[in-house]
Amino acid sequence: MKNGNILHCIVLDDEIHAVKLLADYVMRTNGLELILKTTDPTAAVDLIHNGNVDLIFLDIQMPNLTGIEVMNIIRQRQTKVLLTTAYPEYALTGFEYDAIDYLMKPITFERFLIAVNKAKKRMNLNAPEAMEPDHIFIKVEHRLQKILFSSIHYIEGLGDYISFHTSGGRVLSLERMKHIELILPQHLFLRIHKSYIINTSHIDFVERGRIVIDKNYLPIGETYKDVVNKKLGLKS
Repeated sequence: MKNGNILHCIVLDDEIHAVKLLADYVMRTNGLELILKTTDPTAAVDLIHNGNVDLIFLDIQMPNLTGIEVMNIIRQRQTKVLLTTAYPEYALTGFEYDAIDYLMKPITFERFLIAVNKAKKRMNLNAPEAMEPDHIFIKVEHRLQKILFSSIHYIEGLGDYISFHTSGGRVLSLERMKHIELILPQHLFLRIHKSYIINTSHIDFVERGRIVIDKNYLPIGETYKDVVNKKLGLKS
């Protein structure tokens, strides 16, 4: 970091619209300076090897050099990684490479700020807590209902509806699980099954492949097992 608390950033993605979106987010955010936006992995790697790159927003699926290969190449460097992808199955690999966060596309500015604040904290910079949202608005009948993240115990998929199980009771919404998963902060919430997203702070205990919250036994889906074990620090 050449200038105090300024993080020098690269945006690398093979889709030009994704590059433009993230570059715009970087330029709108205090404490970040965009030094390269590109679809060319080689250009990004060369700049990192020359030094003075603090943070890279890195796409995983790229045709010439994948994000995983880029992480292998820059592994000995000080540059931190925020992964961006449309494929949740790479989350475990991201954790193994010590990526700071895993941003699922489409990436909202809200979710982007959460990831940036995590990066600042990891790098011992001051990250204003006020920038990090503490709630979500969901569609309930003809209104948008505000729900605090801390009040959500778990979310259950019910066909065309989803049910938010909160400290104040159940709230039904016409939102889709996939959309909700994308906008929830990943440091608080975890998808454990195609029909369940949990708030990890409300877990009572784990027993025989199920997570128990409020005396409800929620199954861990086979395809989510590795990510769940990694996130919760469980033995496989």
